[in-house]
Amino acid sequence: MNKSIHDEHDTSSGDSALKINELKDPNVLRIYQTGELTVVGFGGKDVPNEVCIAAYRDQLFQLIAEHHCKVIAFDLTGVTLVPSGMLGVLISLRSKVERVEIYNPSVDVREVLHMTRLEQLFDIKEIAL
Repeated sequence: MNKSIHDEHDTSSGDSALKINELKDPNVLRIYQTGELTVVGFGGKDVPNEVCIAAYRDQLFQLIAEHHCKVIAFDLTGVTLVPSGMLGVLISLRSKVERVEIYNPSVDVREVLHMTRLEQLFDIKEIAL
């Protein structure tokens, strides 16, 4: 059975040292797929300002190293606001992978990416879900 990027990553098998429940708030960051292309997202919800950005950055770096990720994609479907600290995490991920992709950013997120010229750093894609 093929999984879509919105099927949650099954962590019950114990195949990954990084599990959803190890994140500071498992309701913020979702892992949809791992491997050379790793897709993470926010479950269709805005990213709260109070998330511990450093913890998420470190855990994403661990995820990338353990799964030998070449491309990391962030599914922003349903997300209208991304805190500046999380944008910093996206930028820092560029040094760890070949490419960072952003899926389905809202008009507001696209505007921020355009105004900050960050759109030049990422592959922005509209994908059917």
